[in-house]
Amino acid sequence: MKNNFLSTKVKTLLTGQKKTWELLRNNYEQLSQVKVRTFTFHDFKIEIQFNPGRIISSSAKVDKRSIQARKCFLCIENLPEVQQKLAFGKDYLILCNPYPIFREHFTIPKLNHIQQEIKGNFEAMLDISKELDALTVFYNGPECGASAPDHFHFQAGNKFFMPVENEYENLKQKAGKAWFINETISVYGIKDYLRKFVSLESNNKSSLLKTFNLIYAELETKAPSGQEPLLNILASFHDERWRIILFPRSKHRPSQYFNKGTKNILISPAAVDMGGVFIIPQEKDFNKITKENIIDIFRQISVSDRYFKDLKTAVQKRII
Repeated sequence: MKNNFLSTKVKTLLTGQKKTWELLRNNYEQLSQVKVRTFTFHDFKIEIQFNPGRIISSSAKVDKRSIQARKCFLCIENLPEVQQKLAFGKDYLILCNPYPIFREHFTIPKLNHIQQEIKGNFEAMLDISKELDALTVFYNGPECGASAPDHFHFQAGNKFFMPVENEYENLKQKAGKAWFINETISVYGIKDYLRKFVSLESNNKSSLLKTFNLIYAELETKAPSGQEPLLNILASFHDERWRIILFPRSKHRPSQYFNKGTKNILISPAAVDMGGVFIIPQEKDFNKITKENIIDIFRQISVSDRYFKDLKTAVQKRII
């Protein structure tokens, strides 16, 4: 990890906001007291974080009518007066997230109010992850956990907070299947992990952009016309090399979210959940969730074996 100027500035920004923004300060203080449960599987683990501050995000209404009825909370003119900001290039702001999951949690919205869509914006994700190399940058699709699907944004939090980041090398060796490898990029598929993901590793930005666009184009063929493919993305930069983890999804929210009574679990999986930390805003759900629930939730929201096999075949044809 290099000690670059922007990384220092974001740390200073967060330190200052803890002094001047009471809501943020209180939520960070509560974060140090969150409860955590850990479920161990064969070669990996899933953590459950009881974080009541995240109920706004987990229960966010993201239907068209609800979005149109509220002001966009990521537009610069609607930010709280106390919220400070940093510029990233000409198009992005870096903001401290007042409802943190991580010890350092940032939201990175575009200045312009445009819809959440990674197509055409992946290069910015690479640039941001390289500059903020102590953090993992993540993207939630408009129907995969984004609580502001009407305003394009990334988020970022401490690197290696999510179990998938620590388990990755072992997973790749034991369960990973090489989809494509050449002198500039490696593409792997991992499916024996409750959920499935595709990883890209490279120190070559052009190769990453080209390969991501090929994979995305294939995902588009499987999505309803006019809709972004369901996906979450993690991006990090370490030892002068990017690592991208892409989780294709089959569903926004599991049946547990909609169930009534004792079968209800308020969980709306996004990138952090796919990365191995379930964010649970209600204590009743934190106490009762079981390993069987976790398996079932991932079974619902991850793509099928057939989908993943077909994706591999199609991506290899596009790349080669």
